Amino acid sequence: METWKTDGIADVAPKEFYGLIDRNRGHIAKTFPATLADCKDFEATVAFLDRAAQNVEQGTYHYFYPRDIASNNLIGYLVIKNINLHIGKCELGYFIDKNFEGRGITTKLVANTLAFCFGTLMMNKIYICTSTINKASQNVALKNGFMQEGILRQEFKNGQGLLEDVVYFGLLKKDYNNGN
Repeated sequence: METWKTDGIADVAPKEFYGLIDRNRGHIAKTFPATLADCKDFEATVAFLDRAAQNVEQGTYHYFYPRDIASNNLIGYLVIKNINLHIGKCELGYFIDKNFEGRGITTKLVANTLAFCFGTLMMNKIYICTSTINKASQNVALKNGFMQEGILRQEFKNGQGLLEDVVYFGLLKKDYNNGN
């Protein structure tokens, strides 16, 4: 039985999203610097969520928010971004509250999102870029059938302003369909 569920952007209150970000600042500082900057305080978080809602309306981004069923607390965030309809590819970015890591929630959240991306969005390829030291995120990609396609050198500016390499994982629709 699942211990979590997923909500869409309309179901997320700015106060609870700000709380999620605020209690995980140290946890996601290196990997989600833009989100942290966009949610530096409550007012900025409201603006961030307003822009996110507009992005959903325009079809340029999609957001999913997992909640703990027992408490109904927001415990994470997944964004489908860099959607390229011409090529049929998109990127996934995600994090889970530090207190919910290691429970398989992110792996299942990504699995559910793959069905949405390949089915509803009609993508041909989904990719995940992760820090070279973020083994947990790399494992999420591998458990969901992604293949490591390479290392992109100095591709990402982390929360400390340093350029770092990222591991690029890709999953093609044909490989997803053969594995599922």
